[in-house]
Amino acid sequence: MTKQKNSYINRELSWLQFNARVLQEAEDESVPLIERLRFLGIFSNNLDEFFKVRYATVKRIDHAGKGGKSELGGIKASELLEVITQIVIKQQSESLIILSNIQEKLKKEKIFIINESNIDASQHSFIKNYFIQHVSPALVNIILNDLVKLPTLKDSAAYLAVKMILNNGDKQFALIEIPKSIDRFVVLPQKEDKNFIILLDDLLRYCLDDIFNIFDYKAISAHMIKITRDGELDFDSDLSKSFIEKISDSVKGRQMGEPVRFVYDKTIDEETLVYLMSKMGIDSKDSVIPGGRYHNRRDYMKFPSLGRADLLYDKIKPLPVKGLSLENSIFNTISKKDYLLYTPYQTFSYVVKFLREAALDPKVRIIKITIYRLAQISHVASSLINAAKNGKKVTVSIELRARFDEQANIDYAEQMQSEGVNLFFGVPGLKVHSKMCVIEREEGSKFKRYGFISTGNFNESTAKIYTDFTLFTSNQKILKDINKVFNFFETNYRIYRYKHIIASPHYSKSKLFALIDKEIENVKHGRPAYIKLKLNSISSYKMIDKLYEASRAGVKIKMIVRGICCLVPGVKGMSENIEIISIIDKFLEHTRLYIFCNNNNEKVYISSADWMTRNIENRVEVSSPIYQDDIKQELLSIFDICWKDNVKARILNQTQDNQYRKNDSPKFRAQFETYNYYLNQLNN
Repeated sequence: MTKQKNSYINRELSWLQFNARVLQEAEDESVPLIERLRFLGIFSNNLDEFFKVRYATVKRIDHAGKGGKSELGGIKASELLEVITQIVIKQQSESLIILSNIQEKLKKEKIFIINESNIDASQHSFIKNYFIQHVSPALVNIILNDLVKLPTLKDSAAYLAVKMILNNGDKQFALIEIPKSIDRFVVLPQKEDKNFIILLDDLLRYCLDDIFNIFDYKAISAHMIKITRDGELDFDSDLSKSFIEKISDSVKGRQMGEPVRFVYDKTIDEETLVYLMSKMGIDSKDSVIPGGRYHNRRDYMKFPSLGRADLLYDKIKPLPVKGLSLENSIFNTISKKDYLLYTPYQTFSYVVKFLREAALDPKVRIIKITIYRLAQISHVASSLINAAKNGKKVTVSIELRARFDEQANIDYAEQMQSEGVNLFFGVPGLKVHSKMCVIEREEGSKFKRYGFISTGNFNESTAKIYTDFTLFTSNQKILKDINKVFNFFETNYRIYRYKHIIASPHYSKSKLFALIDKEIENVKHGRPAYIKLKLNSISSYKMIDKLYEASRAGVKIKMIVRGICCLVPGVKGMSENIEIISIIDKFLEHTRLYIFCNNNNEKVYISSADWMTRNIENRVEVSSPIYQDDIKQELLSIFDICWKDNVKARILNQTQDNQYRKNDSPKFRAQFETYNYYLNQLNN
């Protein structure tokens, strides 16, 4: 069938609408005040990464002289750069209004964010002392003149652009780098029952005379600027270097990447702005965005709580998994049946317990695991090192190209390597994004496999805020397939066949197409047919076209997509049988779940893969079938709970206006109801 015009939503524009949903959380007055500030930080952090990666990619396409229409969903790269800039300017303006509103409400809670003009005599001595003791030793001040080349400004670092008018009539420009080693929010001594906070930027403005006292000036001003650079890693071809060395050099080189965005305080004077842009080589292809007084608002993610639990979300206590004890042997328990862990509603401690037990158990001979992003202090890594010290053969596939976590993974890789862990650094040309572990345990005269497969990273920190499924299993058929994936890491010239799992890059498209085709066949024969998908993103045109085909055949499709969604739902003759919602709430929805009706004998998979070209064709990904009926029913229930959300669910449609789904039903908030679901399970 001929494709309709506007069959796809541009990926970059869809992402910007996702970030608009994050901004909605900052605007939502039902969200606790400090949490609203933190959502502003998430919005800003997301935007930084977007410019480093996606905007930079479009800019590369444009610089290469390609129109980019086929890659960019029918929009020329040059046009898309301009559209992105205009949308971001609008969103940034909205975010400043939201920030101002939040600050006014904080005042009513006796929390005051003051600037350099609001400091009273009682705060003066504290600030001056704080500057001398903590800030001044960490400062990097750059004096600018026409004879000295401007040093490369760091990616995403914030700077104060200083202009001095000297008493002799000359002008002197300088830059102050805002130190990252010092908390952005300086909490001042309480006065009565009032809390006062000053941003480090404003503390520096207050202390400009101390910083530049060697200059004889009659006027001084400071305005913030920030530059964002292309975040793509460029590898050199030096064959003498190890892969770790190449990645490490590339990460360092990222700080020298081409500029893609320049944000400045819109109150800066024209002369200073023109001077700085000429010095930095900012041109019309870069996104130049006038902003407010403060940049790097991602720091609001760490806004101090000030002991005000009433201005934060209630902390939930992660629940135990019914029937799975942290005090007894996990191996003995999962040898009898599978168990599903759903973080953060249930405790991530089961993953660490599994690995610690494997490290200590004399019968365990082999441990194999994939690692994508580790916590800063990782009990997962320490358990693997412990296992190696205990004589286990430990094999770790660690992805050194996990974007913006490269250095952390390099550090852990070097530590594990020095302790005797056998490391693989992915597969040439493919990122390893699968989340899996398999161990081999000697039982009698045979070896038996145990393991887990997950939708998320084995990361204690993110497990507190990301929703993810982990299946603990001793199903030998599934684990035999998982073991073949590890064999592929060693002999990646061989293509293995899998009887149970769905694995990228060789089989995901064909296997998923076959599952969709089965639903098409069933609906044509009058049998029950539906598809339910929960994804972070969908941008693969091949997968979208297949869902359009299923929709035209009459298959009912429900999708929950947190982020990028290039599929256009609800279009007659193309996608009228497809409904999509997006949930943005307290926790980050990170689970990937595929459900196919299969004539009411549902086929259910949890997966590490989104339906993006990179996941389907260019990464090592694993989707695991769920065979056990109680877990299958649990996952069906979880999807239905999410689908019923009428508080935090937004409807994704052709207009991309992020309208909240509202109906006459009682308020139903999926994340809260999910916790209640598991609480009820424990009590029954």
